[in-house]
Amino acid sequence: MAYIQFENIEKKFDEQTHALRGISLSVEKGELVTLLGPSGCGKSTLLRCLAGLESVSSGKIYLDNYDITNLSPKQREIGMVFQQYSLFPNMTVEQNVGFGLNIKRMEKKLIKEKVKAMLELVGLSEKIRQYPNQLSGGQQQRVALARALVMEPKVLLLDEPMSAIDALLRRSLQIEIRRIQRSLKITTIFVTHDQDEAMVMSDKIHLFNVGILEQSGVPTELYTRPKTKFAASFIGHYNIINAADFNAISGQHIEGEHIALRPEVISIAAQRGGSGDIQLKGTVKGSIPHGNVLRYTVDCGAVRLDADVLFDASRLFSENQEVYLSFSHEQVLSLQ
Repeated sequence: MAYIQFENIEKKFDEQTHALRGISLSVEKGELVTLLGPSGCGKSTLLRCLAGLESVSSGKIYLDNYDITNLSPKQREIGMVFQQYSLFPNMTVEQNVGFGLNIKRMEKKLIKEKVKAMLELVGLSEKIRQYPNQLSGGQQQRVALARALVMEPKVLLLDEPMSAIDALLRRSLQIEIRRIQRSLKITTIFVTHDQDEAMVMSDKIHLFNVGILEQSGVPTELYTRPKTKFAASFIGHYNIINAADFNAISGQHIEGEHIALRPEVISIAAQRGGSGDIQLKGTVKGSIPHGNVLRYTVDCGAVRLDADVLFDASRLFSENQEVYLSFSHEQVLSLQ
């Protein structure tokens, strides 16, 4: 059995609100696993069920081969960091991090040693005497992380802990959290609605949609091989096209209701002759810069496609210009 095992978890808040529908998934020891999905999809509810903050309607939860389904939160040995850091404003960084150890009546000297070591790990040794209102949002987040980790939990749960932090700082914290998780080898479950964040941080991603588990896999698998229309629309920026329309303009015979095609696999040129075995003639309808990438929208009759190319000022296509798109057959994915 895996280190954490969810078996057919159902959660109903009432007859109209069915938050989790038969969720079965596993987490191996030492992994960082992400529960990804839009607001209201059930990912935070599953996290709270694991922590014991919500009861399940049916199903079983196992941790280290032990049934914890009906245990109290204190009995589960699980640490959790929420969206709000909930630091005590009248306590120093040292006191905040050592709070749980004091509650356990651990020896003062040992508490001091553990807190010092944990603050060194999260890079806040010099802030030990400061109060939360003297810290930045990113520093407060690391204090909350240290407070959870110093208790040496079996599992660390992170419920969108960076949602209130600006984008630039968030990227550095993603790297920092991943470094700490790997150094401690602590089993971690991370909840986010940000697919870029999930791709950067995860060993494995579980994609949720309206209470069901839509798809699971390593980040590259979910990005390159989405199985459903929802997965393709949520992971990356796919062209999602009616299969019959695509077959009509391309001469292909792709089965299924929809196909998916990534913009970055499409080449665009002023003349026919690209390297792909599928060639489409179209008209440029617009372009939007995304950093060093320029995204063209091209009308190919019944189908409109986005194509991403590196920004090159010497090779720009104007609106209403006729162009040729090319890509390989193997890049066209049939969706369930």
